[in-house]
Amino acid sequence: MGTGVSVVWFKRDLRIADHAALTAASAAGTVLPLVIVEPEYWSLPDVSHRQYAFLAGCIEDLAAAIVAAGGRLLVCVGPAVEVLEALRRRLGGFALWSHEETGNRWTHARDRAVRRWARAQGVAWTELRQFGVIRGPALDRDRWAAHWDRMMAAPSLPQPRGIAWAALPEGLAAGGVPAAAALHLAPDGLRHGQAPGRAAALETLGSFLASRGEDYTRAMSSPVSGEAACSRLSPYLAYGCVSIREAAQAAWRRQREVPAASRWGAALRSFIARLHWHCHFIQKLEAEPEAEWRPFARIYEGMRPPADPARLAAWAEGRTGYPFIDAAMRYLAAQGWINFRMRAMLMSFASHDLF
Repeated sequence: MGTGVSVVWFKRDLRIADHAALTAASAAGTVLPLVIVEPEYWSLPDVSHRQYAFLAGCIEDLAAAIVAAGGRLLVCVGPAVEVLEALRRRLGGFALWSHEETGNRWTHARDRAVRRWARAQGVAWTELRQFGVIRGPALDRDRWAAHWDRMMAAPSLPQPRGIAWAALPEGLAAGGVPAAAALHLAPDGLRHGQAPGRAAALETLGSFLASRGEDYTRAMSSPVSGEAACSRLSPYLAYGCVSIREAAQAAWRRQREVPAASRWGAALRSFIARLHWHCHFIQKLEAEPEAEWRPFARIYEGMRPPADPARLAAWAEGRTGYPFIDAAMRYLAAQGWINFRMRAMLMSFASHDLF
């Protein structure tokens, strides 16, 4: 065992099983688990009260899991660089561990700022893969699927045993997870959101593979049947309550139990393909982050007129006058989820009809 404090920065990986950064950090020294709630991020136009409420529940679930393992989670509020610098001043130096994150332009800029800070302060920051996404020049598009298969087939990492947890630094350990109102996030009409946390993630995965998913191939297309037949794992994968490797391996185990030619066989093939898609599309954003604000095909730049705010508001509120569009949007607003074909339809309407 090494010496010194290893700070594990939990971002979109809110679990302690199959967690490469926590496993490596626990072998390197004492572990200080950290979550940073960044108010500037929660003021962006692509975040919402419902997302934060789910995240807050996942953080609280993570905190409880760490307490059960003998430690305590440090939750800090503020810009990441300022929080990490305050930690450095109190700890006198540490190693920083996290999973790689592919987010939006804001999170990319934040990570670059943290990297500059780490270099300037002599802090070793190690980022490890958690998705089948390859960062940097090592990407080989022709072999990407094979890389994905190898990573998902590797044994899932068990929850580390006997972690030497660091004591929380004085002066930084108060407050816990801030309320949404403290971040100026107003309730947005969500009535039936999914339960946050790892237990809910595992129950959702288990019920899909045991019963709900049998008619997945056919039923996922309809917003009515898809409500139950789709996996409903997207928020849990997005915030890392369950790893995509855990989901893939659970699906493969179930696949070995059913006839390949059965409805279950077809459903599981479709589901596993969509787990590939999950990482495939994140890989596109990792490889070309400009897709967030520029068209993939540069020839289309400047061809569309500016969006009409009134029409965009009508789209967002489900009052365009197109019944199917409005029904899907109102369902999404109330339920916090909608099947992928309806998501595609809503975004196609926003892009192609409303520019």
